[in-house]
Amino acid sequence: MRIHRSRAAALATAVGFVLTLTGCGSGGSGGTDGKFKAPTAGTGTPSASGTPAASGTASATPTAAGPSGTGDPAGAAGPTPTGPDGKGKATGGTDATTEDAYAYTHPCSARNLTVKVTSPQGFPATVRVVTVTNNGSTTCGLDFHPAIGFSAKGSALGIQATPPEGLGGAPAHPVRPGATTYAAVDLNPSGGGGPVADEINILADPSHMPNADGVSLPLATTGTVAKPRVGLYHFTARDSLDTL
Repeated sequence: MRIHRSRAAALATAVGFVLTLTGCGSGGSGGTDGKFKAPTAGTGTPSASGTPAASGTASATPTAAGPSGTGDPAGAAGPTPTGPDGKGKATGGTDATTEDAYAYTHPCSARNLTVKVTSPQGFPATVRVVTVTNNGSTTCGLDFHPAIGFSAKGSALGIQATPPEGLGGAPAHPVRPGATTYAAVDLNPSGGGGPVADEINILADPSHMPNADGVSLPLATTGTVAKPRVGLYHFTARDSLDTL
């Protein structure tokens, strides 16, 4: 496993949040159906919409999102922009907005994000890729990885994807305006038996966003879920896949 972002200690906050998830409500709605429960002070709830396209892409567009961002669904084009310290930069360059410190103090707002999920060609059959596009006018920061859960026929499966081990430090991944970042999700790394999921539940930034900002998206291609894993956010899907 090759992790591109160097961290020293376990990140208890983000990992702990993943373990508490039981699913996302469409548009952040909470209830007794096993989906995300919205905290009483939660605001800025996006709505999940859209049906699986022929290419196997499902999308959720926040209600207050700006102009749609663009990006290669598979995230395979172009090298990963990095600095001399090996940390990722949002789109290259040396200004402060590309640094982790800036991203940490300027977290993304759910209303400025577009979240999608796809099954890219050339990837393992068990892998899906979550894409997050920043529709805002300024660079913002995300956690190391999204929080991921799964549902079947509208009911949460109670299974959450596990992130890479050894994460530590301030959770910050910079995303410039109009840029898209990628997080690979392996539903069944070992090929074991388990329930079949038809929906993926995504909270783009578990360190800064309430559960109400989570979205539930249909999986165009359903899959068996057993000990799922989620990779780190990266500037290409291939690089995120390498962190699983």
